[in-house]
Amino acid sequence: MLHTFVAYVEDLPGVLTRVASLFRRLNININSLTVGRSERVGLSRLTLVCEASSEAGHRIRASLFKLENVVDVDDIAQAPSVTRELALIKVAATPRNRSQIFDLVEVFRARIVDLTSESLMIEMTGVESKIEGLIEVLREDDGRILEICRSGKMTMRRGHHTSGVLRAMGTGDDDPAEMSLDAAEDTTAIAPE
Repeated sequence: MLHTFVAYVEDLPGVLTRVASLFRRLNININSLTVGRSERVGLSRLTLVCEASSEAGHRIRASLFKLENVVDVDDIAQAPSVTRELALIKVAATPRNRSQIFDLVEVFRARIVDLTSESLMIEMTGVESKIEGLIEVLREDDGRILEICRSGKMTMRRGHHTSGVLRAMGTGDDDPAEMSLDAAEDTTAIAPE
């Protein structure tokens, strides 16, 4: 089973090492790992994808939450969400095949972000299968792909707002319904499953 963990971690040195060490100790391979600044000052958002059983998923979530500098953890693999990946692909391009590559880029709704006399760079954002499709077509011509750089998966729940997002949207903290929503979220974020 594929698990997608979204964790908010303190933006401090060594946090990523602790997370990677946890997965090494559990003998679980990380399929994708993306880390960047979040909407919360001083916290980074970490999106981690791995393959594990359902029971192992609960254990991973609880273990992640116990790590120092981890503020919040959520396993959103089964939740409605939007997932995207960014890829930069550098391909060999000559005057003879350049127009063919431009047509291919248009079909996949990607874009050219760099062009030199001997190569061009394609930027593509989308689901993993779409990016894999473009790479597969480009590989049909041996030697065309020179370099690939991929971001890993970035995932966000659809329609689910944390208390921080609700406050940023300008909803008041005085509303009892919202306060109970905050309390429920805090309980689910803290209690390991």
